[in-house]
Amino acid sequence: MKEKIHPKYMQAKIICACGRSYTTGSTKPELHVEVCAGCHPFYTGTQHILDVQGRVERFTKRYAKKAADAPASAEAAPHR
Repeated sequence: MKEKIHPKYMQAKIICACGRSYTTGSTKPELHVEVCAGCHPFYTGTQHILDVQGRVERFTKRYAKKAADAPASAEAAPHR
């Protein structure tokens, strides 16, 4: 292995936008992140799950009316 080609590995301070800080190893002395385990909705339990079934039914109902109003075939549609 070649010597003196690898960056220096040191203790790094990770600073989150929420104000928390962590210590880990890195080649940079300080890292800034926007989301950490202390403020991410998945880890804090504030994640909201959407009810997709109701949305699909609403979409189907909304566009079923437009499909019924549309011409039945290409022959019935006006020619442009």
